[in-house]
Amino acid sequence: MNVASVLFLGGLGRSGTTLLERALNEIPGVCALGEVVHLWQRDVRDDERCGCGERFSGCVFWQAVGEEAFGGWDRLDISRVLALRDAVERTRHIPLLARRRLAESRRGDVLAYGAYYAAIYRAAAAITGASVIVDSSKHSALAHCLRWMRPGAIDLRVVHVIRDPRGVAYSWTKKVLRPESDGDEMTRYSPAHSALLWTAHNTAIDLLGRRGVPVSRLRYEEFLADPAGTLRHLAAFAGLELTPDALTFLDPGHVELGLGHSAAGNPMRFRSGRLPLHPDDAWRTHLAPAQRRLVAALCAPLLRRYGYPVRLTPPAPSTAACDIPAPSRPTADQLNPVASD
Repeated sequence: MNVASVLFLGGLGRSGTTLLERALNEIPGVCALGEVVHLWQRDVRDDERCGCGERFSGCVFWQAVGEEAFGGWDRLDISRVLALRDAVERTRHIPLLARRRLAESRRGDVLAYGAYYAAIYRAAAAITGASVIVDSSKHSALAHCLRWMRPGAIDLRVVHVIRDPRGVAYSWTKKVLRPESDGDEMTRYSPAHSALLWTAHNTAIDLLGRRGVPVSRLRYEEFLADPAGTLRHLAAFAGLELTPDALTFLDPGHVELGLGHSAAGNPMRFRSGRLPLHPDDAWRTHLAPAQRRLVAALCAPLLRRYGYPVRLTPPAPSTAACDIPAPSRPTADQLNPVASD
C-alpha cells in the first residue's frame, strides 16, 4: 500500500502549531493526530482526554488506531516505548542523530523507536483513508529520529513553524490549565529560558534540511495573515491536490473547526466552532520591555535569519487567537462520544 505523507510540525511549543494542526485537519484527505510524542505516556498509560473530549480508552478513533497498529493497545509494551524514548529521543542526542551516518550502536534503538510512530501513522491513514497525516509533536529530536526510517516506512516532510520569540516567551510565562488531566498546569518558562529553547530547537530543525529531509519554513504570523494561501502551500508540499471547495471552513478572519482527535497539545485542541484568526500581538504590551529586549538579544541571529525585526515599533495591542483561554475542563458537548473522522 502507498505510505501516507507525514507532515511533522516542528519547532518550539507556543508557536501556534495547535491552531495550524486543527486547520489542516479540516482539509479533506488530511488526518491530524496532535502531539504523538506524548501519546504513549499521557494517553496510553495515563488515559487522559482526547481532543474529542473522551478519555483515550473511550475514544472510538484511537481504539481503532490501536487495533490496526498493534492488535489493541493492551498488546503494546508501553514500558519498552518509554525506555526507547529515554534512550534516543532527547535534545542532547541531536548532535549524534544529525550526523550523516548513524552510529551502529544506536541504529537498532532509533529504528525500533521510529517503528512505533510509523505504525501509528499507517493505522490512522488506513482507518480514515487520509493521504496526509499530521503530527504536531514539534520535538526536534523526534524528527531527527524519524529521518532515519526507510522511505517505505515514513514519507517524512517537516513544516518548520516559527513564531516571533518574544511572543513565544510571553506565552510560556502564562498560567494555562490542562483540562484533560483534571486541573494540572502546562509547563512555564522564564523569557530567558524560552529564548534559549527557541534558538536550540529552531537550529535543530534547520539541520534537517541539510540532511535531505524536505522542510518548508512557515512563520506563524504569515499563517494568520493568509490562512488559505498557507494551507494551499502546505497541501502542495504534502503532495495533496485540493479541490476548489476544500477550504470552505475558512472565511475572512475566521476558521470553522469541527471536533478532532488530537492526542495531546495546547488546550485549544478542545475548542470547536468558529474561531477568530488575527495577529497574535498581546505580548507587545504584556511582556515587560526589559524582557522583550533580553529575548531579542538572545535570539538576534535567528531573528534576522527568519526575517523578524530585532528592534520593535509599538503596535496597537490585540488578543491572540491561540491565546484564547480554554475552558477549565471539556464542555458537555465535548464529552459526548465522537466517531472516527
